[in-house]
Amino acid sequence: VQLVESGGGLVQAGDSLRLSCAASIHPFSSFAMGWFRQAPGKGRDFVASISWSGDNTYYSDSVKGRFTISRDNAKDTVYLQMNSLKSDDTAVYYCAAVAQPTNWVPTTRDEYDHWGQGTQVTVSS
Repeated sequence: VQLVESGGGLVQAGDSLRLSCAASIHPFSSFAMGWFRQAPGKGRDFVASISWSGDNTYYSDSVKGRFTISRDNAKDTVYLQMNSLKSDDTAVYYCAAVAQPTNWVPTTRDEYDHWGQGTQVTVSS
């Protein structure tokens, strides 16, 4: 199992970024996917998650209305569209996966079995 994040970078407050996570897990469509983030000196926090079908999504309160998680099961990829970025969004963003053939949407670190290496997002104010 391999998860590879991309799309991070340095942006200004108010800008947008789209993160991608390419997964080498099969079948990808049987896995729920999540995004977490870890700011310097802090723990790894939940950001968003999506069910295998894409029908169910869940967001942390801090990103709700600004971030959108989506997936393309034909491309084995999950995305995180981040709009109206703030300096508080600065963190390393991690992709995570867990086998979950129902539409349950996991939201805690312990529920996920597989993790990527992370991609840095820095938002300057």
